[in-house]
Amino acid sequence: MNLTQLNAISPIDGRYRNKIDKLANYFSEEALIKYRVRVEIEYFIALCELPLPQLSSFDTSMYSDLRKVYENFTTEDAIKIKDIEKVTNHDVKAVEYFIKEKFDTIGIVEFKEFIHFGLTSQDINNTAIPLSIKEAMKDVFVPGYFELIHKISSLVEEWKDIPMLARTHGQPASPTRLGKEFEVFVVRLKEQFNLLNDIPSAAKFGGATGNFNAHKVAYPTIDWKAFGTAFVQEQLGLQHSFPTTQIEHYDHMAALFDTIKRINTIILDLNRDIWTYISMDYFKQKIKKGEVGSSAMPHKVNPIDFENSEGNLGIANAIFEHLSAKLPISRMQRDLTDSTVLRNVGVPFGHALIGYSATLKGLNKLLLNKDKFEADLENNWAVVAEAIQTILRREGYPNPYEALKSLTRTNEKINQHSIANFIDTLNVSEEIKAELKLITPSNYTGI
Repeated sequence: MNLTQLNAISPIDGRYRNKIDKLANYFSEEALIKYRVRVEIEYFIALCELPLPQLSSFDTSMYSDLRKVYENFTTEDAIKIKDIEKVTNHDVKAVEYFIKEKFDTIGIVEFKEFIHFGLTSQDINNTAIPLSIKEAMKDVFVPGYFELIHKISSLVEEWKDIPMLARTHGQPASPTRLGKEFEVFVVRLKEQFNLLNDIPSAAKFGGATGNFNAHKVAYPTIDWKAFGTAFVQEQLGLQHSFPTTQIEHYDHMAALFDTIKRINTIILDLNRDIWTYISMDYFKQKIKKGEVGSSAMPHKVNPIDFENSEGNLGIANAIFEHLSAKLPISRMQRDLTDSTVLRNVGVPFGHALIGYSATLKGLNKLLLNKDKFEADLENNWAVVAEAIQTILRREGYPNPYEALKSLTRTNEKINQHSIANFIDTLNVSEEIKAELKLITPSNYTGI
């Protein structure tokens, strides 16, 4: 059976594939193989640049031909490596043999035993995977993330002067402004992104147990630690973790996943707020001709985009949680549990991007129902009680909170007329009474 969007088991490779297909360039099996080939080639070039004595005669003009092995990497190349793996039963060794065949083709047979020289497979995996995550973040994740932030920011500006009734504990509370409430999410998201930027993309590179044993025994006079750091940081653009066991600590990777989890949680919080506002009729939604909201109720326009986002962000966070909790733990110098887990690293990124896209789609469909905002404010004059009692405190009026409490904590309707009548009973100057009567639910919105 050929894999299609209809027979794929995972929805990110099926139903939602068109929303996250760019991630295949970083997290697919073919992409992982390509990144491994890239690291192996760059490592060989770095050995030539040292140079190792046996590589001092290597023609540096051949570097471009070597780099074409990964720059022009094809699906057919990936299939070839998978065919080799069927024999070796080892994915990284299959990459090594593939590159050796390329050396035969290029005509540099005498140098091919320096491919994968002194390395263990984790030196390749623990550089290839962090590199793929770093580049996926830069090329796909961050642009999608900022597209959403820019949209929310535009709504902050558009709705900055829209007064609204706030609700704390679900009850009417001191009024606010719609733009400000959206700005809360913008600030939260930007602050988490700043934390995200501070997390290094770390990589392990140091041989079978992290000590450059094989390198040192072959060439004891070379500073292999300095070489490894220069290669990882200057050639690959990653941070060299040292000392390590056979594998990367994954502490920084776990920190990355935990920060993305917090970002997702903030967006999930936004989704639930907007869902509630829609249910309160604060927003209508744009109707697309031909779309159906309910199979039974023709009138319905459901907030499905925000629900879709919430569901996908929940799945993303569940997987990020497992990754960040599991990866930093390995028995002694290493066990293999990180390997199978890391093969799923693209899955939570996929669900997160689906979530961001759904939230963005939902935001673009919102239609402000200004009449509902105004009606809710007009129906809740009791919320100006805080303002009145605060001014009375300023004026030294005795027990102002208690006076307003007795007025507002009744089952009788509080409106502009009853508030004005109450103000008239106060033993304060006419100037203060006039000041108090200027306060309305629509203008008592703070800064």
